[in-house]
Amino acid sequence: MDISAILPQFGSALGVFAAFVVALSVIVAIHEYGHYIVGRWSGIKAEVFSLGFGPVLFSRVDKHGTRWQVAALPFGGYVKFLGDADAASGKDSAAMAATPPERLRQTMHGAPLWARSATVAAGPVFNFILSIAIFGGVILAQGKMAEPLQVGSLRPLPAEGISLKPGDTVLDIAGTQMPGYQDRGAFDTFTSALPDQQVMDYRVQRDDRQMTVPGPHPLPPIVTALVPQSAAYRAGIEVGDVISAVNGTSISSFTQLKEIVEASNGAPLRLDVWREGVQEQLSLTPRRTDEPQENGGFQTQWRIGIAGGWAFEPGTVRVGPLEALEGGVRQTYAVAASSISGLYHMITGAISSCNMSGPLGIAQTSGAMASQGAENFIWFIAVLSTAVGLLNLFPIPVLDGGHLVFYAYEAVFRKPPSDGALRVMMTIGLTLILGLMLFALFNDIWCP
Repeated sequence: MDISAILPQFGSALGVFAAFVVALSVIVAIHEYGHYIVGRWSGIKAEVFSLGFGPVLFSRVDKHGTRWQVAALPFGGYVKFLGDADAASGKDSAAMAATPPERLRQTMHGAPLWARSATVAAGPVFNFILSIAIFGGVILAQGKMAEPLQVGSLRPLPAEGISLKPGDTVLDIAGTQMPGYQDRGAFDTFTSALPDQQVMDYRVQRDDRQMTVPGPHPLPPIVTALVPQSAAYRAGIEVGDVISAVNGTSISSFTQLKEIVEASNGAPLRLDVWREGVQEQLSLTPRRTDEPQENGGFQTQWRIGIAGGWAFEPGTVRVGPLEALEGGVRQTYAVAASSISGLYHMITGAISSCNMSGPLGIAQTSGAMASQGAENFIWFIAVLSTAVGLLNLFPIPVLDGGHLVFYAYEAVFRKPPSDGALRVMMTIGLTLILGLMLFALFNDIWCP
């Protein structure tokens, strides 16, 4: 399924905007629903649940007395609880004073500390739950690679004389036995030792017998994914392209391509691209990229923004719900940990602040991911949901994390901060958030 069939002309300004609105609306709706439902369970009355800001386009009041509405500006949302002065849950002192004592328990500011804390924390928690559900669902649907390696469908490649067939079980390639790919070190050693040639011998199990057949380089210079707004994306490279030469030098493996790009030092490259049997030339300039490492640090490399893969779709086996759930949790944790590490390294100056994207960058990425298919777009929503949940936990007034800090103060000192102090801190928090947004927007416009 390609989402372009539903929303045509992705890549245009309208398509980018539509993808951004869809992604943001899903994430905001889940976040605000977390606040709403936990607040309701905790005895706090929600007066308004709004998706968007500004003039109301549609609304209805449910049996609990909550007005559900869709507003004209689709760039966020909010839940207004009883006693709130605004969408940021500021205290409406006049309304609180006029509230009958028997209803104070239903207000956000008169409810017990545990109820307020649970209601505020529920927004980010629901974002993480959405991410885990999406990541886990994709893993459940895709399964995991079968071991030993099996050949699924063959990808279109310029190599000729290939006799490898779907269903073959790969025993060795070019005379070297296939290691289990769970052993990362052994697998990396195996792939780096493969000869740089388009066609090589595979020993396979086919039905009830073993045979040796010619097959393509298992990791050819084929594009299986594009990084949005990367050098390759802007140069017009597409998923499925095979890069057959760089600056006139023929290549047969993705490793060769990677080494040439890393050694380019940012010099322009001329690529010979094979696309569905047609050869064409494209030029691009690699960009410096700060990449997260397994140890939590970052390494700067020259990249063009493509991912490689197998010369064929590997065969898969089904995974159980618990294994998929575990994978979803691990992936969500990895995104959150990488985000925190990236922010820390930007603050310390170890990596470029251009790694921070603003609304324009996120919108462009939304459109680019949607144009690559529904699965990529849904995966991007999960990544963005993790980032939104994490951002909201930062201890900045206005954000959920700031409210939780106020509640922690109240728990320790047995009284909340004064209304005057809260107003000052909320103003400071709002100023910080607006400054961060402007900085990120500046990055979108001026960073290469």
